[in-house]
Parts: sequence; C-alpha cells; structure tokens
Amino acid sequence: MARKYFGTDGIRGTTNVSTMTAAMAMKVGMAAGAHFARGDHRHRVVIGKDTRLSGYMLENAMVAGFTSVGMDVVLVGPMPTPAVAMLTQSMRADMGVMISASHNPYADNGIKLFGPDGYKLSDADELAIEALIDGEVPLAAAADIGRARRVEDARGRYTHAAKSTFPGDLTLDGLKVVIDCANGAAYQVAPSALWELGAEVIAIGVTPNGKNINDGVGSTAPDTLCETVVASGAQIGIALDGDADRLIVADETGRVIDGDQLMALIASGWARQGRLAGGGLVTTVMSNLGLERHLAAQGLGMVRTAVGDRYVLEKMRASGYNVGGEQSGHIILSDYATTGDGLIAALQVLAELVRAGAPASEVLHRFDPLPQILKNVRFKGGKPLDDARVKDAIAGAEAELDGKGRLVIRASGTEPVIRVMAEGDDRGQVEAVVDRVCDAVRAAAA
Repeated sequence: MARKYFGTDGIRGTTNVSTMTAAMAMKVGMAAGAHFARGDHRHRVVIGKDTRLSGYMLENAMVAGFTSVGMDVVLVGPMPTPAVAMLTQSMRADMGVMISASHNPYADNGIKLFGPDGYKLSDADELAIEALIDGEVPLAAAADIGRARRVEDARGRYTHAAKSTFPGDLTLDGLKVVIDCANGAAYQVAPSALWELGAEVIAIGVTPNGKNINDGVGSTAPDTLCETVVASGAQIGIALDGDADRLIVADETGRVIDGDQLMALIASGWARQGRLAGGGLVTTVMSNLGLERHLAAQGLGMVRTAVGDRYVLEKMRASGYNVGGEQSGHIILSDYATTGDGLIAALQVLAELVRAGAPASEVLHRFDPLPQILKNVRFKGGKPLDDARVKDAIAGAEAELDGKGRLVIRASGTEPVIRVMAEGDDRGQVEAVVDRVCDAVRAAAA
C-alpha cells in the first residue's frame, strides 16, 4: 500500500505549504501519540530539531498534538538526528521525533519518527499513523493532558556517548581538524567532542541564524571546507549536513572523500581488528562498482539495497552486518547507533587516520572509482518511467553496459525528479548512455 505523507525519510516539504504546516505537525503529533500509547504507564516522547526558523513553529505544534492525546514531551532543542534516536532509547521514551529536512535549504522542513528502540519506523507503523492523521483521534481527558519540559543536559549525554566510541588507546592530540557543521544541529556538540578528544579544532558553519542551514556550508557544499583545510594547514576536514546524520571528508590537499571511500576505510579497519560482522558491508545501488571490486579483493562482500538509509539498515539488521551506508555519506555503524551518525562515523575515520600515522590523502583514498555519471531530470507530473520510449532506452543502455558497468534509474522519494546513473570502465560510453536515457525521460515528461 502506497504511503500518502511519509517519504523515504519521514514527512518533508516546504514550510507552510502542503504537508509541512503547523496544523499538519499537530495532527502528526496526535496520530503518532495515539499510535504509541501502549499500556497504562505515563507515555513520553523526545523531540529534537535542527536550526531552521520553522523549527519553533513545528516544535510547538507537535507539543500541542502530543500533549492533547496524553503524552508527555521532553524537548532537547537543536540536536543531531542520531542524538534524538539515542536519547529516545536511553530515556526509555515511547517514541522520538526529529524536526529536520536534513540537507535541504532552510525553507524546507520535515518530521522523522523513531520507535522506543531508537530505530526509524516500519512501513506498517507509518501506514497506521497516516490512517490516524486522516481519521479521528480521541483526545485525552482534561486531567490526563500531557506536560512538556526541556532537558538541559541532552547535549552532554550525546557528546559523552559519541566520544565513548573512539578507541580508548588513541588520542587526537596534535591533529588539526576542520569541522563544518552546516549551521545545523551539530553546531555545538561536534566541535566540543573533537576538542575534548584532544584535537585542535577549526569550526565553521557554527553560527546558525535560522536561515543559513546548509547555505554554502556542510556536506552538500564542501568547497568552504576544502578551502579552509588548505588555508589552515589542517590534516583533515569533516563536513556534516543539517541534521548531522551524514558526512563527507576532505584530505589535507582539499580533495573530497565520499561515503564509498569512508565505508571502505572503516570496513577494512574493522575486518583487520576482527570486528566486522557479516563478512562485508551493506550499501545501495548508487555505490561505485570500484568499492565492490575493492572489497572483493580483500575477501569481503557487499550487498546492495534500494536508495535510502532505512533500507540499508533493514538489511543490516536482517543479515547481521554492522557497517553500512550510502555514497552520499550516510554511514550506519550499528555497534554504536540505530541510524546514520556523522559524528560517530567521523570518529572512526579519525581513529584509522591516527593508527596509520600517514597523511589523509594516503589513508582515505582506498580505491580508484569507476567513471560514474549521475544526472537528474525534473518533471511536472505523470510517470515518465512507464513511457515506452523510456523503457526502450533503458533496455538498450543495459544491453550496452552488460558486463562492463551498471545502470540505475530511480524516481526521487522527496521531489519530482528522475535520477539516471551509470558507471563503467569507459567514461565516454557511460556519458553517452546516460544522455540517451535522460533525453528519453525529458521527451516523455514534455
């Protein structure tokens, strides 16, 4: 059954348009609160947010929704998404909420929900909540309305938890690190954790004003990070996104290192230490074929899923893997977290760098990626992928790349865009294949 409001990562949209209004946020609070009201105990929800201006509006609307159905609310303020997941579990809450649109511009916002175990909700839970959003939710009696309170030590709790994942026999003493927090949720916790572990910290993207989240900074705009690393003489740079569930890294030369390279680094290191579960890692159809070949050369496997960290995590849990993620920098280390955590992943990267005692440009570059071309085609409506012209173009492209590369076509889960990706040993061939498919999609969408 198709979901009406939930996409691949919660509910997301432009603030005060369509689904992302105060009225909708209140309905989500009421519906989710009613869905997770199980048992006779006093129920509670942990709510965090990033630094978007609209976070104030949506936070208050959700408080109204949850308290109206009898659920107490614990507010933790601006915190990374993985921190909310961790606090939901550690505080024995019935559920958690993160108000964020991740790497999107400030005008967008979103609502991510976590169950009492700190994991994102299943499709079944989301469908049940959607049914309640569109239905009638019984309100609590006057004496049973929930209460709301703010917790002041939430940042300290998460910072301590993140630091505890860094190997106790190592230190960041003498390491100059640039950390870019995207003017987002980690603007306080990430620089603090790195400094407390001994690093010399140069922090950028740490002056949020409600409208500058992800604006020219963060993991989706790494130029500022790269320039700062080179200008400051830092050994490494780390960029998080708006809610700090993903990262990218820059080496000392200013070269960007993507999630595929970082997963290869962590998986190889953990394999040497006997810590890698499942005999490999889980990633998505978008990860480079070079990663797969690199792991195979070490006797390690790689399992692909649909795009979206939720699908990566589902496969990890089902098959016993403890490392997984996406090329975009979502990295899930299930020994430590129930979702992608940019700071914790960064600490594992830093641990490998310290152990190696070599420049980041040598340590972090694990394999030469195959030429990979990704293009997006925006459309206004309809289903371009069902058009016969598009199907024929895809079939021809797959036949041409057979045995020499891969083709991945998918519709975005958050916007009206068709993503066309191909990779292979011959860059010219890959570009030609992608262009032909994109042309067919444009013609179908016209």
